[in-house]
Amino acid sequence: MTPSSGGSPVDPWWRSAVFYQVYPRSFADSDGDGVGDLGGLRDRLGYLEALGVNALWICPITRSPMADGGYDVSDPRDIDPLFGDIDTLREVIAEAHRRGIRVTMDLVPNHTSDQHPWFAAALAAGPGSAERARYFFRDGRGPDGSEPPNNWPSIFGGPAWTRVTESDGRPGQWYLHTFAREQPDLNWDNPEVAADFERTLRFWLERGIDGFRIDVAHGMAKPPGLPDMDPVPTGMFHLEDDDYRFNNPGVHDIHRRIRKVMDEYPEAVTIGEVWVNDNVRFGEYVRPDELHLAFNFKLAETGFDAAEIRSAIDNSIQAVTWVGASATWTLSNHDVEREVTRYGGGPVGVARARAMILLELALPGAVFLYNGSELGLPNVDDLPEEVLRDPVWERSGHTERGRDGCRVPIPWEGDRPPFGFTTGQSWLPIPPEWAELTVRAQSERPDSTLSLYRSALVLRSRRSEFAVQDVVWRHGPADCLVFERGGLVCVLNASAAPVPLPPGELLLASAPLADGRLPANAAAWLV
Repeated sequence: MTPSSGGSPVDPWWRSAVFYQVYPRSFADSDGDGVGDLGGLRDRLGYLEALGVNALWICPITRSPMADGGYDVSDPRDIDPLFGDIDTLREVIAEAHRRGIRVTMDLVPNHTSDQHPWFAAALAAGPGSAERARYFFRDGRGPDGSEPPNNWPSIFGGPAWTRVTESDGRPGQWYLHTFAREQPDLNWDNPEVAADFERTLRFWLERGIDGFRIDVAHGMAKPPGLPDMDPVPTGMFHLEDDDYRFNNPGVHDIHRRIRKVMDEYPEAVTIGEVWVNDNVRFGEYVRPDELHLAFNFKLAETGFDAAEIRSAIDNSIQAVTWVGASATWTLSNHDVEREVTRYGGGPVGVARARAMILLELALPGAVFLYNGSELGLPNVDDLPEEVLRDPVWERSGHTERGRDGCRVPIPWEGDRPPFGFTTGQSWLPIPPEWAELTVRAQSERPDSTLSLYRSALVLRSRRSEFAVQDVVWRHGPADCLVFERGGLVCVLNASAAPVPLPPGELLLASAPLADGRLPANAAAWLV
């Protein structure tokens, strides 16, 4: 099922792997339609091998009407024609395995598309039917049922309920959608739902997939009776631990059932998207009989401040240590602002992003890199309104631009858009000023961000210091962080002035030293 593992039963491959997140529509296009696809990924696997990553996480490629970038799934056991077909995915898997790269993919268990056959059957079958029991259909409140069944908001804005028109033409029941109205929530109390998801897991594992990123892994279970909740801000990342839409106790039985299937494939991995603040409740998701890994977004939510960064690191390690799990680290993904922009933009943002990748790669655990971060790409926040695709834009009444700014396609080569991404017109426009950020341009510069990533990943894969799991904090200058891991010393200078480095041999620095001192907004590795 998978290529041979470099680890052992005590140290599985995924515990310290570097995963590369592929947002497929923005990575590489092979057929000229302007949208990235599996053929483009297959053709660029040599680039990813040279980069030095261990595994891929491919964002949704299953069949979908694309109301939310593929996270609205109409058939979880087929590939959407926009990206290719199952045979093309097999080619990607085979070629990746030949290059020593494992392949994981997104699965979406919390909801389906409103175009899924199950949902079409639910609409046709009517109230009280077995078909509707796969979802959350409820009568509305008020004398005529014209008010939603509870006060839950959708993550994308507006109520989390939409009323349907029944077969006789009259307004009828409401269905729950925590996200867009095109994404009706599944009822995991229904045995059919769990059984179908198990079938999906085995379908892809038997075709060579090495594991799954589980979307909204904290969201499948709902509280009994679906009670009203306290008002909360609407948005992807304004989540509290007492939010009734997420993190209900029943979710852990769901993950235990999933883990039993995964244990039939001992080298496969599940990685949960888990937005939980409390360390104990977060750690519960990665107990030995649940998820293998869970995304911790603390670093992606933290500014370039030494005290905040140290707190995020300590918090992330503590959250999983008590259950014997590995920490995970990420600075960006397809849902959050790119780190270059988040750290201030321009040369300062680039310098800080370069420093933070050295810090991140020096930490024990699994690392997730978002495609384009290795090029130092910024967010594109001035996309024309007419090209915006994120459902947040429409659902917010054009008050929130959504996540498209971090999803602009990768620039590969050339001096003008679309920079080798496609032979057609890219689905989101690529800024002309990215000519200096292309893969080709950066490959020719030893001081580029791409060259820094490649050097860091080589060192991480070859040096024994990175096998040690303990992080020991050392005293350092004000507004700096210094920690040691198995003889490796990582220094981050978040101050406004150069600082002296501790004794040792310099392995790598994110910026040239100034008279032997580490510049502001820089990091270094020493042994």
